Amino acid sequence: MANLATVWGIAGLLGVVVTVLLLFFADIGPSGAIFLAAIIAGVVGLILARTMTEPLSPPNTAAAAPKAAPAPSPAPAPAASAPVAAADGRPAGLSAPRGGAADDLKLIKGVGPKLEALLHDMGYFHFEQIAAWTEAEVAWVDENLEGFKGRVSRDEWVAQARDLMQK
Repeated sequence: MANLATVWGIAGLLGVVVTVLLLFFADIGPSGAIFLAAIIAGVVGLILARTMTEPLSPPNTAAAAPKAAPAPSPAPAPAASAPVAAADGRPAGLSAPRGGAADDLKLIKGVGPKLEALLHDMGYFHFEQIAAWTEAEVAWVDENLEGFKGRVSRDEWVAQARDLMQK
């Protein structure tokens, strides 16, 4: 409703323009031009007020509600950190860091806190995982790093990870 004055201002300006045009180009008197312009401005004002000042509808919370997941079956502890199979060129990832502690991937040039979190979400926690990537896997990660495409090859993460493993 904050832009209601703007909407009616636009409609009023349109009414003035229509009045002037009718006075110069139509064969009707001033009172007829003002009357027609007022009707046109009123209709346009109502349409604009109806379409441009509607409050936003509340978000659909039913679609955003998470679906109830079935009860997970208990898995042995070593299987929880086993590499995930890669079917589409994706490097094998882990569901959790080995030993419960991830390497500090921010030591790799070009990896900051946000990128480290993204790598963790993708299942990459350790330097040896990154050091083992093939060219095809580097290409896959380059394409799938949301907002950081091309960073792996540009900053040579594989070589950096190999160096960091030796330290």
